[in-house]
Amino acid sequence: MQMSVKRFEIPYGHEKLHLEAAFPSWELLESCPHGKKSEFSEAELVVRAMESPIGSAHLEELAAGKKTATVILSDHTRPVPSRVILPPLLEALRKGSPDIRITLLVATGCHRGTTVEELRSKLGDEILKREKIVIHDCDDAENMIELGRLPSGGVLKVNRLAAETDLLVAEGFIEPHFFAGFSGGRKSVLPGVCARETVMYNHCAAFIDSSFARTGNLENNPIHQDMIAAAKMAGLRYIVNVILNKEKQVVHAVAGDAEKAHLAGCRMLMEECSVHPARKGDIVITSNGGAPLDQNIYQVVKSLSTAEAAAAKGAALIVCAKCEDGTGGEAFYRAMKDCSSPEELLEQIRKTPPDRTVPDQWQYQILCRILQKFRVIFVTRPQLEGTIRDMKMEYCSSLEEAAFMAMDGNTQKHVVVIPDGVSAMIG
Repeated sequence: MQMSVKRFEIPYGHEKLHLEAAFPSWELLESCPHGKKSEFSEAELVVRAMESPIGSAHLEELAAGKKTATVILSDHTRPVPSRVILPPLLEALRKGSPDIRITLLVATGCHRGTTVEELRSKLGDEILKREKIVIHDCDDAENMIELGRLPSGGVLKVNRLAAETDLLVAEGFIEPHFFAGFSGGRKSVLPGVCARETVMYNHCAAFIDSSFARTGNLENNPIHQDMIAAAKMAGLRYIVNVILNKEKQVVHAVAGDAEKAHLAGCRMLMEECSVHPARKGDIVITSNGGAPLDQNIYQVVKSLSTAEAAAAKGAALIVCAKCEDGTGGEAFYRAMKDCSSPEELLEQIRKTPPDRTVPDQWQYQILCRILQKFRVIFVTRPQLEGTIRDMKMEYCSSLEEAAFMAMDGNTQKHVVVIPDGVSAMIG
């Protein structure tokens, strides 16, 4: 078989890793929005979406007569261009109600709090100085309001600023999500601004195990169903969500009703992001698309789930991520380190009832599912070598070394390269 020399470029932090290799059989899978450009600027795309809201009145009409508004923002783990989205959104709110009191509520879910420097990078100095900004804390019981029970039976507790405002609005972005189907829309509320116990129940073992809780699927997805219910119960009235290319630039925007506008964005993304490997890979190479989504090992499980869907039985999955923020969670790390095997841990998780779900359980549940079936080779900083091995994965300091290891002397293996595993859906 003739060897085909190819140069691959894989996002890694704010850099790129390059691999020039001769593979006898390979294919490159990239979602269409990655190379997409628009004739309009990012700001124009957002404004145009707001001028044609889907299933909703214009935002200034919704704001009319309102005394308060809470705008839910994505946190530091998401590449949402808030400095592009917020100006027209805030302008519309104040046009509808000049004296409206606006609070920007950062949807951290169960993540750590966003720092001032991360907010400055996300919002810019002007918005940071001018607007009232509150960072959600899922463990701050005094600032949670109970709104009832979700379809799953879980209790919905939401940040008081979201529950008690006159008008609840959210910004965000839509991308494939490895168990919620897609990000964006209703996720601003759950998990974004909910109490820890609500998030835990939503991310329970039975839901994560559901065959419907997969990338790109909303139908019969129990996690999505609870999220939709939470957004309605909290009164999320209006969203502005964007779709990004590989440069993290806005290439499409939707605005309007929290469910209808989000669904329109998901449908567009489904058409653009579905990729179909001609053959399952014996080796699959991927990444989280670089910063900020590759900031820790926790987030990297997302791209591994994409690689899983593109892999042949017993394949080697190579994932590249800089992980400047380390593991992303002590519970996540300890669970993987302390278990005797992924199989043993997965069996234990599956016996856990929904109301006993613990932090990060869903993430190591999915990682265990992957490690049960595949060899995972992790390319990252040398400082994390011990951590990677503790978590039952193999470590490599370079992509070249990882590819050599994965070949394992068999040059006939089929290689599938997915430069950004977070943005792709395997059809």
